[in-house]
Amino acid sequence: MISIWFFIGISLAVNGALILAAGIYQFVYPPVNPGVVLFNLHAGIWWGATLLVIGLVYCFKFSPGRRHS
Repeated sequence: MISIWFFIGISLAVNGALILAAGIYQFVYPPVNPGVVLFNLHAGIWWGATLLVIGLVYCFKFSPGRRHS
């Protein structure tokens, strides 16, 4: 049986990768008028990386071929 946490890990990793890619794109090509007061903190990069790491940890920990105790 496959754990639901494995699929949650996949979802977090995919969303994190997309947010991270968008954040890196905005870092390389910043908009003319950012529109966000704290744009210089690059929240997309931080949150994208955080979600990606958490998702990968969940995918590894709850992978279908791994034994759980």
